[in-house]
Amino acid sequence: MCAIVAGALGFEYLVFVAAAGSLLAAIVYIRSMFRGQTKPNRVSWFMWSVAPLVGTAAAVSNGVGWAVIPVFMAGFCPFLIFTASFFSKKAYWKHTSFDYICGALSALAIVFWYLTSNPNVAIVFAIISDALAAIPTLTKAWHNPETESVWPFIVGTFSPMTSFLVATTWEFSELAFPLYLIVISFLTFLIVSKRN
Repeated sequence: MCAIVAGALGFEYLVFVAAAGSLLAAIVYIRSMFRGQTKPNRVSWFMWSVAPLVGTAAAVSNGVGWAVIPVFMAGFCPFLIFTASFFSKKAYWKHTSFDYICGALSALAIVFWYLTSNPNVAIVFAIISDALAAIPTLTKAWHNPETESVWPFIVGTFSPMTSFLVATTWEFSELAFPLYLIVISFLTFLIVSKRN
């Protein structure tokens, strides 16, 4: 019994290690913004902060424990990047109508989440919102890969995997958003790295 508890605690610590890795990747990204190397699409980064935080709230309301930490960090770190982008003139990226349409649709998904009282439906809308928010950055990374850094997306691929190590119920509310984060981060990493 003690070995099982110790093993579980070890996995919980891995979630915190992954959270620290996410924070470090965000700091590296922010530093590259101030050097003029990375130019974030603010529409994506803002909505990337909102959708996971909504997913976190929905998961917590459904009783999810440690497995929600990577999802929370997937919202908190983009919020740091979004906020920092206003303090670096070198981080400017011109937005298009397409970016704003994706942002509006992403926000609409959040509204749909608000209108439902079902946590699983909320998580589906949070994933849709986050995916729509990704489109402007994916498009930018495809055409201008030099304006992106791979680090948040490398860490973003591995950090959510820790949710599976601490999952207790293995239900949709516990694992859907982490699984989505792995897929979207890996896709963005592939686009940025293959195009560079």
